[in-house]
Amino acid sequence: MRPIYLDYNATTPIDPTVVEELIPYLNEGFGNPSSNHPYGRAARQAVDSARARVAALLGCDPSEIVFTSGGTESNNQALIGAAFANSSRGRHIITTSVEHPAVLNPLHWLEGHGFSVTLLPVDGTGRVDPDAVHRAVTGETILISVMHANNEVGTIQPLGEIGSIAREHGILFHTDAAQSVGKIPTKVDELRVDLLTVAGHKLYAPKGIGALYIRRGVRVDSYLHGAGHEGGRRAGTENVPYIVALGKAAELAVERDAGRVLALRKRFHALLNDLAGDVVLNGHPTERLPNTLNVSFRGVVGAELLAGVPGISASTGSACHDGSGELSGVLRAMGTPREQGFGAVRFSLGVPTTAEEIERAAELVAAKVEELRAVRQGV
Repeated sequence: MRPIYLDYNATTPIDPTVVEELIPYLNEGFGNPSSNHPYGRAARQAVDSARARVAALLGCDPSEIVFTSGGTESNNQALIGAAFANSSRGRHIITTSVEHPAVLNPLHWLEGHGFSVTLLPVDGTGRVDPDAVHRAVTGETILISVMHANNEVGTIQPLGEIGSIAREHGILFHTDAAQSVGKIPTKVDELRVDLLTVAGHKLYAPKGIGALYIRRGVRVDSYLHGAGHEGGRRAGTENVPYIVALGKAAELAVERDAGRVLALRKRFHALLNDLAGDVVLNGHPTERLPNTLNVSFRGVVGAELLAGVPGISASTGSACHDGSGELSGVLRAMGTPREQGFGAVRFSLGVPTTAEEIERAAELVAAKVEELRAVRQGV
């Protein structure tokens, strides 16, 4: 029997409908979008259609969408490109302590190139205080970057409030929305962002494709240099099959109802509470992604729990994979007690998740938790 997959925040399978739309562009639709002949024009039309679909999901103009190789490239271009394009105005950047490494590491690189970065703390639920953002602003601040939703605990940040602060001071505002796009509304005007990152493989599209929203009029230096692809903003012949796939995934996301996954997540949480007991929620109780459940089982180490339940694929809340034996940066930034943090497990549900899988997963987890607690107590 195949393991129950509950790690959709790590990556998603490609939606079968997305595969169907992608395949023709691996075969007869192989033209270069820059070529002015029937093959090239057909490819260009496919790219333009995909761009319009992504734009519809984000509520922006298609001309504001730049296709990239994924979330990491989008973050790098947004942060490094915006920093250098606006360095004459200042060299100060504000972010949070719970950002993904694809944000924190480019910002660390910028620190080595003459920029200063303020790392704001979060509360025990993983949320940053907009007032703290406001207090951190200086006359040198040119960029604020705050993720929309956290990949580990699912906490959603108050982007609208932060965006208003950024606009009040004429500061560019970027968000890494890799985890939120397709799960909750991500209309750029409502979020009040100037730059937004999309990662295809979190959205039932393939790995190796993403997008960056750049509000019209915003100056961002090109990250890759070459020919004038993507309106001169991202060099390199467009990856037509994967761009088509991302466009279809975005279209499906527009039509998707997140209510079913939310109901399953609530059911799963209730079952774990009933069957395992002594379960502590990590993250915000309400301002949280509908698919994400990060919980700690008291008296149990999350890595040991998952290792003992091969029938479930999920993630732990500690960096045991690198041998460091330390809590994840997110849980540490939230002030999570050490024992609670090491007991953390992230379950992230997806569109294919079924009620039967949730029932079975809860039973498997609860049985292993009971066994591990008994061993620890010497029973």
